[in-house]
Amino acid sequence: MSRWFNKLPGFRKTPAGLERVILRELPRATLLGTGALLLPSLLVRLLEWQAPALESAGGLAMLDVYVISLVVLHWTVMLTVGIGAFIVMVMKGPAYVADPYPLQESELRPPGD
Repeated sequence: MSRWFNKLPGFRKTPAGLERVILRELPRATLLGTGALLLPSLLVRLLEWQAPALESAGGLAMLDVYVISLVVLHWTVMLTVGIGAFIVMVMKGPAYVADPYPLQESELRPPGD
């Protein structure tokens, strides 16, 4: 029985590039982006606390809906970017050889032979 992962002999790994930087900075970008997107809702709450009649309840609820939807969109974008960077990192890794598949001779010939 052969090993599962047989590395292709003579294959050179591609050096790490921007995908490693992206994966390293992704948690910080996610937290900072989430915090920045939550600021409008927090600021309106703070101003409402100082002046209670500043906004109507409907306007605050609508702002909260917009902020929550933007935060979810931000998380989705960060997840997509992370998956893409991970795929690039895996594809730059070593090449592997699959199990050999013996090709049977066929009577059919390609056109032009």
